[in-house]
Amino acid sequence: MTPERYQRIRHVLDRRQPDLTVLMDYVNKPHNFSAILRSCDSVGVFEAHAVTDRRYLKANKTASAGSGEWVQLENHPSLESAFTTFREQGMQVLVAHDSASAVDFREVDFTRPSALVMGAELYGPSAHSAAHADHHITIPMAGMAESLNVSVATAVILFEAQRQREIAGFYDAPRLDDDTYWRTVLRWAYPKLARECDERGLPYPTLRESDGELVDLPGEGGLEG
Repeated sequence: MTPERYQRIRHVLDRRQPDLTVLMDYVNKPHNFSAILRSCDSVGVFEAHAVTDRRYLKANKTASAGSGEWVQLENHPSLESAFTTFREQGMQVLVAHDSASAVDFREVDFTRPSALVMGAELYGPSAHSAAHADHHITIPMAGMAESLNVSVATAVILFEAQRQREIAGFYDAPRLDDDTYWRTVLRWAYPKLARECDERGLPYPTLRESDGELVDLPGEGGLEG
């Protein structure tokens, strides 16, 4: 690993936002799924969430530009499970839904812990998401089209969240806890080694903070740096 790559990894993780996330509510088109992950990466979302009826849905390399490698994805068996996770983390749940009670997305306080729920492009959010939201939010449209593509709409809303958080100084210092931060550094810097440790139930080696070099890689057992 080069010093430049190590510093790039550190710079990106220093700006990750553990309390800003997106839930893809049955967004089953691979291109949209991947484009949303790319937007998540762009604004510093650390972990995204999904509920899907496609068991093997994966990020499209072209649409995500590899962002699926940098944004953790938590797949939930149900919307109820996902919403329980958000409530336990103290997040406000914002569902993109053009209902009678919807507010302009720019009026929402995204400096609060926030989970943005985006439904499938054709059907919108599911009934459970709409019913259990703290707020419905909408993007005002000035043209003939009634709505944006779901991945574009996600990007528009996320960049407003980023704008508010930058003003509040949320990107000025690392916000991940130390254990999560350094485990992620190792996974990004040494992905093969991290996978082997995970598969074998081994603890991650320690990284030297100054340059990211491994300092306690076991000499036996076949682990590769």
